[in-house]
Amino acid sequence: MRSLFDYFVLLLKGMAMGAADVVPGVSGGTIAFISGIYEELLETINSVNLGALKTLKKEGVKAAWKSINGNFILTLFLGIGISIASLAKLISYLLEAHPILIWSFFFGLVLASIVYVGKQVKSWNVGTVASLIIGTGLAFWITVLPPMANSNELWFIFVSGMIAICAMILPGISGSFILLLMGSYQTVLGAVKDKDLLTIGVFMAGAVIGLLSFSSVLKWMFTKYHDLTIAVLTGFLIGSLNKLWPWKETISTRINSHDEVVPFIQENVFPTDMVGESLVMYAVAFCILGAGLIFGMELVSKKMKKA
Repeated sequence: MRSLFDYFVLLLKGMAMGAADVVPGVSGGTIAFISGIYEELLETINSVNLGALKTLKKEGVKAAWKSINGNFILTLFLGIGISIASLAKLISYLLEAHPILIWSFFFGLVLASIVYVGKQVKSWNVGTVASLIIGTGLAFWITVLPPMANSNELWFIFVSGMIAICAMILPGISGSFILLLMGSYQTVLGAVKDKDLLTIGVFMAGAVIGLLSFSSVLKWMFTKYHDLTIAVLTGFLIGSLNKLWPWKETISTRINSHDEVVPFIQENVFPTDMVGESLVMYAVAFCILGAGLIFGMELVSKKMKKA
């Protein structure tokens, strides 16, 4: 039974997930995992099924709400919504004004997350190491894929919604980055901007179906192959570091939903090859800050469990 303080902490975790989802390259699933709510999130998503409808019909709203862990999901989504509404513009501005420092912070955050998540594997052996390598290779491959041509076809928007939401709940894989790769990012943002309810509805339908089906697969994997699954997810985090590398050279640009020119395709470079200031010392400091945040969260979590 959660206390009022527990729900406040959960709200903060939701806000952290929302802040991460704003950045193309950082997954809210990463934050859910390192904050210790990932498996509960999967179980809650899976509880939204026909069984919940039967409970609603037989036992009423209160029983149905409890069966789907309603307080948990409502608080979490409220935090995500608050964060996106309040922090999206700030984070977007910081990424534009101070990209090296912000990417360094998230690089350190994910780097420390690799250590944290990797420690969840109970036994490292040939199978878990192979899973780690496969996860790393797959995530790295995704980060270097060339973006596809933009498509406005409704069936493609539906598929984009399914794949993007799956990526969003995977640690290390960003849903917004997947949309960029699939060429649907501009279409979806444009639909929101123009209030194109048909396109938005098709995208949301794909997202709901993808979320419900993929979360079931993930839950089954956690139940049957816990260590292998954790190893693959750790690999996803390692592979995603390629996307979070702070020093980048812009190859091409795109027009965002606010008619602004922003980077589209970027290539990682060494700090010495940067055009302009590389800010190495500041970048290292922000990287340490990001890593320290994760280790601090782990320390606080251990103390709370002991208490």
